[in-house]
Amino acid sequence: MNTARHASEQLMSWPALSEGRPACGAGLGLNAGSREIVHFHGTHEADVHLTRPMITKLRPALAGSTAIRLSTGSDWVTVRLEISSDVDLLATLVSAALQAATRSAHDAAENGGRPDPCTHQGSRVVVGAA
Repeated sequence: MNTARHASEQLMSWPALSEGRPACGAGLGLNAGSREIVHFHGTHEADVHLTRPMITKLRPALAGSTAIRLSTGSDWVTVRLEISSDVDLLATLVSAALQAATRSAHDAAENGGRPDPCTHQGSRVVVGAA
């Protein structure tokens, strides 16, 4: 079962999201306006742009999940999509990412106008659950 395809089909039905090309070059990405929210690497992995403040807020729950991989200093979290509950977790995190996006429009300015690279481009040092 291609869990990434299942998850992307579910998320594409959300009115706040539209299909876009990820900055990292991964196949499918979903944006809220011009802001990249989630994209998929392969058939069983997704990166969600949560923002550092949201990651800090959710860190205890994120660190307790075996489906989540956190990278030091990144605005992104990686979700391993192996079972249907992982797709549900991804949907919850995408919802949180949409909330974070509306609260942090100034993030791009703080990063010198450059978006924070996803976990496949940036640091791969794991600080959360393995």
